[in-house]
Amino acid sequence: INAEYMGPFNRIIEVIAGSPHFDMSSEIPSIKELVLALHDIQAICFGEFTLKSGLKSPIYIDLRLIVSNPKVLQMVCTAVWHKVKDVKFDVICGVPYTALPFATVISLQQNVPMLMRRKETKSYGRGRCIEGTFNIGDTCLIIEDLVTSGLSVFETVEPLQDAKLIVKDVAVLIDRQQGGRANIEKNGLTLHSVFTVAELLEILHEEKRISADQRNSVLEFIQTSQVQIKPAEPAAAPAAEPASSTPSTPSFKRLSYADRIPLCKSAVGRQLLKIVNDKQTNLCLSADVTDAKQLLDLAASVGPHICLLKTHVDILVNFNEEFVKELVALATKHNFLIFEDRKFADIGNTCVLQYSSGLYHIADWAHITNAHPLPGPGVVQGLKTVGLPKNRGCLLIAEMSSKGNLAKGSYVEEAVKMAKEDSDFVFGFICQNRLVDDAGFLHMTPGVQLASKSDNLGQQYNTPEQVICKNGTDVIIVGRGIYEAKNPAEVAASYKEAGWKAYLTSLSS
Repeated sequence: INAEYMGPFNRIIEVIAGSPHFDMSSEIPSIKELVLALHDIQAICFGEFTLKSGLKSPIYIDLRLIVSNPKVLQMVCTAVWHKVKDVKFDVICGVPYTALPFATVISLQQNVPMLMRRKETKSYGRGRCIEGTFNIGDTCLIIEDLVTSGLSVFETVEPLQDAKLIVKDVAVLIDRQQGGRANIEKNGLTLHSVFTVAELLEILHEEKRISADQRNSVLEFIQTSQVQIKPAEPAAAPAAEPASSTPSTPSFKRLSYADRIPLCKSAVGRQLLKIVNDKQTNLCLSADVTDAKQLLDLAASVGPHICLLKTHVDILVNFNEEFVKELVALATKHNFLIFEDRKFADIGNTCVLQYSSGLYHIADWAHITNAHPLPGPGVVQGLKTVGLPKNRGCLLIAEMSSKGNLAKGSYVEEAVKMAKEDSDFVFGFICQNRLVDDAGFLHMTPGVQLASKSDNLGQQYNTPEQVICKNGTDVIIVGRGIYEAKNPAEVAASYKEAGWKAYLTSLSS
């Protein structure tokens, strides 16, 4: 086991060895005793904090501090155990990483076998995601420290179920009451929480540790920061592949961009449709340049002609906060949206961090991002927990313009299904053809030039008329044809005119 896992375990051994009175059979602590003890060690703090999701919260609960406080660790584990001691299970598994000490202490004191989930499957040895000994069909109880949306619970449930274990129950110390219980129960699990944030607030207020304003501020935050995650659906039988590798364009009657605004369930999608209609442009510039100043100069010159500016900030050699401020100001000035072409393709929790944190803090400035459907619904649900509260939107990459790509057949069908399940956040597709008749979804096509051709790296180009009129898509994405031109603004105006002309033609056909 690597050092990342051994750290908590070593500390637990020290706790037990140094605490001769560590007895899980001791009296069950009251909720009040637990709350005050957690507040005493500063595991519960009030102020303004940025959560992993990127939201600003008036409360921060850091239960990692418990491992350094033996008495509090004992109280917490006793309370969690007594909450589920009558539940039937064969093994337990703590959600990495904060709940690992809880599960380990309970395992040691109650002689209950424990399993460990790796966040990433190792590439050596047995290559297991679930470590430990178990039998197929065993029932596993999940131990968690804190539940907000339930996403981290699902990321533990999935590999356990893949290993043929049965999961029915989740034990947690604190329920933040932000949708996690409902999400967990919609997925057929039972959540057993020791106490809720509302109970925590009442106790601290009664004990005069927080003011009424602080209590009310947190309660209001909870009510306005609910997160819904769609329940998992049983796998369907594999669909037969279509005879053609490229889906045929559905027969549909195109509505005007203006008429589609109220049909779009995404706030960002409605905003984009309004911009397209008001500016009479369905042109997106793909600004794949490596210098921040060059990108800003492009945005300033072509801004009047575009509805979207697509960026790849991870290729910029001089990205900084000042660049972001200037780009956002240009988007406001010229009335276009920023689309960061991040192509998220990891598990939900990792995507949450990539979207909200790191060097780029994408969710803070990009109106739109995109994702591959490959990881399954978790990638959308993770991004949604960050983006939806910030009025952001997402596109799914259902088809690609490169020669020999694998985004075909049932893969495209699954992308459409995922989009429909979260249409308040996912409002369209990166694709080569119109995929759905639903006018609330936008279809955006890359690889567009004024003349059809291909390059030596397999990129295939189509004309605005081809993608809008024949393929039925809505927004043309143009890159090198504009930013490599001697006069990008002049060329962008030509693409704007060609794209809009194709749209008007499609309306009358």
